[in-house]
Amino acid sequence: MLPVSHSNPRYDELTTWSNLLLAFQRASRGKRGHPNVAAFEYHLEDNLLALQAHLRQQIYQPGGYVNFVIHEPKRRIISAAPFPDRVVHHALCNLIEPLFERSFIYDSYANRIGKGTHRALNRCQQFARRYRYVLQGDIRQFFPSLDHAVLRQILWGKVTDAQVRWLIDQILASGAHVLRDEYEMVWFPGDDLLAALRPRGLPIGNLTSQFWANCYLNPFDHFVQRELRCLAYLRYVDDFLLFSDDPAQLWCWLAQIEARLARCRLTLHPQAQPRPVGKGIAFLGFRVFPDRRRLKRRKGLHFQRQLLRLIQAYADGAITLDQLTASVQGWVNHTRYGNTVGLRKAVLTARVIPPPTVPGKRPKQI
Repeated sequence: MLPVSHSNPRYDELTTWSNLLLAFQRASRGKRGHPNVAAFEYHLEDNLLALQAHLRQQIYQPGGYVNFVIHEPKRRIISAAPFPDRVVHHALCNLIEPLFERSFIYDSYANRIGKGTHRALNRCQQFARRYRYVLQGDIRQFFPSLDHAVLRQILWGKVTDAQVRWLIDQILASGAHVLRDEYEMVWFPGDDLLAALRPRGLPIGNLTSQFWANCYLNPFDHFVQRELRCLAYLRYVDDFLLFSDDPAQLWCWLAQIEARLARCRLTLHPQAQPRPVGKGIAFLGFRVFPDRRRLKRRKGLHFQRQLLRLIQAYADGAITLDQLTASVQGWVNHTRYGNTVGLRKAVLTARVIPPPTVPGKRPKQI
């Protein structure tokens, strides 16, 4: 992490050579074989110097996004920024993330060092063993709904440098249109007709979007813990859980939560209601019970379809055996955090991997 010696980091710290080089290293981690990353690295010094000059002169303009759609677990538009912009995103987060990280609650688990899905699952099961009921909330159209004015108010509370604010505004404006068609207008008390024109939405896939999503909901996290005094609460992105032994208490909290989220211009999915933990909690791809975890059925079916495609791609010479193995190992590493030994055996022993159809032909890289 870039050393920041004071609580109000300055823009000139963001544009130092050491910070931009660190930002490149983080943005390129695991991606150095990608053509756009390799092209940037081929002239690394020149590219970083050009980026540094544009930032220092405040003539930096983010490029356009490349969008693609995924359908697992639900339809979402993923946006990829040009690689130089990803370097800038890392440079910005290197500078300001420590300011906000200190204020995040312990039980916020998304996109934070030392947290993640598996620790969130462990914490969920720990609470399920201590309490009888859970209130699970899921925010509707979360990333398309994030309001830029609300976000700025939160960020400006800690970011005071005018030039750092300028860069944040540049990044925000560059993604304001990406999810516009995904947003279904919601009217809040006090809105006029101009509310429909409020800039909103953060591109899914940006490092800054992941970080700012945590910033956006950080005041809500503190509301739940300090004002509602919920002793068992955790959140992963826009999915959150509150535990209690009293379902009436959870119903009361639900009404207050809906009112608090409305102040952030957010709404809950209507199915939020208290449930017994013994019926299982659908969370992060698993169904979590006090004494066990099961992989969601659709997750298992999705991987079986993906495995068939990977095996066919290997047989056609489109991917290497190492690439096929890495994909399978990634799934195994995730599912082993549940009670899935039987499922893994059934899935992995049901398929025979044929040899490539053209022996000796070098597989294409994907």
